[in-house]
Amino acid sequence: MEDKLILLVEDNPDDEALTIRALRKNNIGNRLVVAHDGEEALDFLFCTGAYANRDPHEMPQVILLDLKLPKIDGHEVLRRVRTDERTKLLPVVILTSSKEEQDLVNSYGNGANSYVRKPVNFDQFVEAVRQLGLYWLVLNETPPRDK
Repeated sequence: MEDKLILLVEDNPDDEALTIRALRKNNIGNRLVVAHDGEEALDFLFCTGAYANRDPHEMPQVILLDLKLPKIDGHEVLRRVRTDERTKLLPVVILTSSKEEQDLVNSYGNGANSYVRKPVNFDQFVEAVRQLGLYWLVLNETPPRDK
């Protein structure tokens, strides 16, 4: 499954390292691109800014999106992903430490496919990432690209 790309949008270096460690521990060897804020995530997805030369046909299999991001927050990233023809069908999993009910409601309202609270305990986090990887990268079927 190494041809399937994961876009991780995470500004916290500790959470980024934890996610990468959890992916490796679960033998999820997919190529991982990390965007450290909402603007960088949108640049990657829409091939602008630093990613202007990126192949626009190479889209992530799944986006793991934090909500509390600098520059452009996760809710706005999700809204833009859902309103653009090129990205509207991409699976987006909100992966956040937010316990605010409004974040949950807004995420689904803006078209999130899933909402997962980051477990504090590392073993629980590893298990959550294992389940996310199994579902979104192996079991889930996505629409064909360019449709």
